[in-house]
Amino acid sequence: MTDAVNEAADPQIPVCSAKGCRNPAVWVLAWNNPKIHTPERRKTWLACQEHREHLSKFLGVRGFLKDVVTLREWEQTATER
Repeated sequence: MTDAVNEAADPQIPVCSAKGCRNPAVWVLAWNNPKIHTPERRKTWLACQEHREHLSKFLGVRGFLKDVVTLREWEQTATER
């Protein structure tokens, strides 16, 4: 088993939202569906380095993707609110 998989087994470590992926998350993809969410509402998907582009494209094609930031940046911003 790789270290990344071992680390992701820890419930305190956020993991990638890609189906079947258990790698630690590095990125936050902030999105919303304008048909059902208010403009300021942000839902999030987490992504490892490997799945960032794929998940971003999935959301982007649908017009849902609003922002992509590192998990560290997202957490810092959250503590400042």
